[in-house]
Amino acid sequence: MLSDVLQDLLDEGLPLLGEHLVLVLSAILIASAIAIPLGVAVAANPRWRRIAIGIANIGQTIPSLALFGFLIPIPFIGGIGQHTAIIALVVYALLPILRNTVTGILGVDPAVRDSAVAMGMTDGQILRMVELPLAAPVIISGLRIATVTTIGTATIAAAIGAGGLGVFIFRGIASVDKVQILAGAVPSALLALAADGALSWIEKRWVAA
Repeated sequence: MLSDVLQDLLDEGLPLLGEHLVLVLSAILIASAIAIPLGVAVAANPRWRRIAIGIANIGQTIPSLALFGFLIPIPFIGGIGQHTAIIALVVYALLPILRNTVTGILGVDPAVRDSAVAMGMTDGQILRMVELPLAAPVIISGLRIATVTTIGTATIAAAIGAGGLGVFIFRGIASVDKVQILAGAVPSALLALAADGALSWIEKRWVAA
């Protein structure tokens, strides 16, 4: 019965959705913890800015499935499972967050910085109270791009035993089962749309504040 098949997919799909969320949230949090401070640090230095963005850009050029495969044999980093998948997803999430952080910081009006200096603010205070709040919408936009991309890329993590909604997709491809493929693809697409909408709303509210 079709209803029994759908119920089985639902019962299995909820844990897989949870695994997918863990992969995405872990990757985005780690990538943000690396890319945002790095973007702030290199924004004022053109040479280091080019180097940082260039390295992050190299990671984007590696095909996703190939990157997962490259990481597997690396000692202490690779292997089969979630930790390898998270490292690969972090590599892909770095560029949009880093690039938008740099763009946001550089986009702050120099006159605003000069006014803050004239008020006696230190560099740290200018960063915390002026630059980061003004750059926040652009940074959030980078987070939105990285999150949506990571949700889609995370489906490939099933190829190295990391779980997630990609399990349905790979199983469906192997058995030529459209229902299985849709069971993985549709929730992944809906999750990406929900994340995009939520972060877009936050971005707009920040701009309007």
